[in-house]
This record gives sequence, C-alpha cells and structure tokens, in this order.
Amino acid sequence: MTPPSPQRLDARISVDADGVVAFTRELVRLRTVNDPAGGASEAPAAALVAAKMREFGWDPVITEPAPGRPNVVATVVGDGPGATLLFEGHTDVVTEGSLDEWTVDPYEGIIRDGRLYGRGAADMKSGLAAMVYAVRALQLAGGFPGCIKVCALADEEGMMIGVHHLVDSGAVSDVDGAIVCEPEGGEICPVSKGAVRFTVTFAGAMAHGAMPQHGRNPIPAIADFLRVLDHLQADLTNRHGSHPHLGPTYVTPTVLTAGDLDQINVIPAHATIGADIRTIPGVDHEVLIARLTDHAERIAAELDLQPQVSVPVNRPPVDTALDDPVVVALAAAHSLVTGSEPVFGGVPGTTDGTILTVRAGIPTVVYGPGGKWIPHQADEFVDIADIVTATQVYAVAARKFLEAR
Repeated sequence: MTPPSPQRLDARISVDADGVVAFTRELVRLRTVNDPAGGASEAPAAALVAAKMREFGWDPVITEPAPGRPNVVATVVGDGPGATLLFEGHTDVVTEGSLDEWTVDPYEGIIRDGRLYGRGAADMKSGLAAMVYAVRALQLAGGFPGCIKVCALADEEGMMIGVHHLVDSGAVSDVDGAIVCEPEGGEICPVSKGAVRFTVTFAGAMAHGAMPQHGRNPIPAIADFLRVLDHLQADLTNRHGSHPHLGPTYVTPTVLTAGDLDQINVIPAHATIGADIRTIPGVDHEVLIARLTDHAERIAAELDLQPQVSVPVNRPPVDTALDDPVVVALAAAHSLVTGSEPVFGGVPGTTDGTILTVRAGIPTVVYGPGGKWIPHQADEFVDIADIVTATQVYAVAARKFLEAR
C-alpha cells in the first residue's frame, strides 16, 4: 500500500452535520431507561442504531446480554491490513426523575438556542450518534487500513452487563485501542477513577426497645463502621494524595438500613451500611477490600454480631499512558479540528472503557460531546456544535490511529 501523503493524513474529514444531529434527536426521543416494570429498555435505541448501520451498508451483529437488552456491534473493514480501533457508546439512560424538575419534555428532543435538550442528550446519545456518523464519514472520505468496531452496548448505567458480555464473547480480542464516547466537555480523558461498592450487614437479635438486654443491637456497629470509613478516606488521601485530573480518593457512605420495620420501640435484627469508594491510580483494591472486611469482622466480634460482606462492584482505575497511540491520535485530531491545544482530564466515575481496559487489556481514552457535569440532571443538554465537532474529531482520530500503525 502506498503511504498516505501528509496532506491526506492531516486533512479534515467532512461529516454529515445535519444527519448526526437528527439522529441524536431520534435517539433522545426514545425512553431507554432500564425499567422492566414499565416496559422500557435499551431495545428501541439498539434497533435504531442497527437500522442506521444497515443503511450505511454495514452488517451489525445483535446479541442479548440479558433478555430484551441488546448489544449492537458492527465491524467496518477497511481497504487493507492494519490495526483495529473500537468506538464504544451505551444505549441506556438513567431515569428522568420527577418531571417537575424539568422545564422541557425529557423525550421531546427539543432544540433551543443551539442546544439539544433531553434525557441522554449528553449521556450519551450524542456520543453514540457521533461515533456512527464519524465512521461513515471516514468511509466516504476514501477509506482506511485495518478495521473499526462500532459498539452500542446495553446497561452502562447499571452493572455494565453489556460490555462484560462483549469481552466474554471474544469480540474485542483483536482490538488495539478504544475511544469511549462519553461526555467530557472537550477534555481528553485517559484516566478514570476506579470504583468499589462495599456493603456489610451486621446481624444481631431483635428485641423490645425497653429490654435491650434480651437482644443484640446492630446499630452501634454501623456507627463504628462509619468511623472506619472516615479514617480510611483520611489515610488514603495521606498515602496517595490527590491526582491532578481525578482529585483524591473518595470514601462515601451511601446506604443505611436497619431492620424491616420502622418502629422506634424495636431493636432491629440486622443493619446494613454501604459505601461508594472512588479510587485513583495507586490504590490497591484487593488490599482496600481486605482492610474493610477485617474491620467489619472485628466490629462484629466485639458486639457479638454476625457480619456479611458484599462487594457488588470492583472496578480498578484506568491510567492509559499519554503516549499510547490511541491518545496521541485523539489529541492530534482534536487540535486539527478545533484549532486549539487538547486539554487532558479524568473521568470522575467509571465507564464501559474501564472494563475494556481492566478485563481485555485494551488502551482506552474517553472523549465526547456534552458537559462532564450535566449527565443525570434535569434539563440535560448538549450543544449542537459539540456533536458536530466530536463527529469530526472521531473521524480524524480514527484515520490517524489506523494509518500510523
């Protein structure tokens, strides 16, 4: 194959701006909350994405990590051998919450003053649309070596069953780099915080509040464990400091329950505390979990209680090197398209990219249209200009990544 000319390598790629905005609106108008009781899931958005892929001449593969919750993956093959790049987005959204907090219909897809409003406008139906239209634009611009996998996955907002299913299927074993299209306000984010969700239930014995000597009250154990969490955050901050893009590790109590009855004159038989722990690179999750488990067992033994520990989520931090080819390509594309130097940042939560890196060893970087802090809020929005810019950046980044390999 003849090496690409410098002019072609640096050329901006024309994208269908009207098409990508219209497609984003179509996606936003679909209520894709995971709400089995209400009959809602990601399925309508997955079907819309698959239809668009077929319209572009692609052959999407649809699988179901859970019944009625599809993954859609299209492999777009270039015109010669080369590397494999993956674009990833999710089709589910969080609930809209109380409509009283919205000034617009969350599923109308209204455009006002250059902004598209609605649940999922930023997180992340605009990113989803942008990656699909970017790959099509790259095709129409003259092709590329290697191949691109375009993945629209289920359940990022929950337990991430979509991306786990994708990894388990072996479909990403040949991927050399991934761009996760979450909203990051124009920042290039090669680092993401890790997450540990830790719960402990202390089981005692129910008794009358007037006769506590006949029971074993688990509530004092909760107070002791809250102090453990407070000390843990201070210790982790002292040991690991604050990451320049992620800040410090946060240890946040989020769940407190006691018994099955709301009666002040009853000592409950059990009480549960849960913590959402967000870590930075350098924090060893296994050591952290073992430390919390030891404290839970110690407190339980001191109060004659039985502890039950659960760790429903354990996602280590992601720390992709700045000189990794996928980061380099994305940064160069951002500079070319926007005319400004890239700003590097970090993801305060976890994304499907966390699983791609931790479980499949794929270098990942997160970048997408929409503000970093607007997701999950009422009146969620994305700037129309951001959608178009992200589409252009994705197309150029893909070309640069694949032609440099």
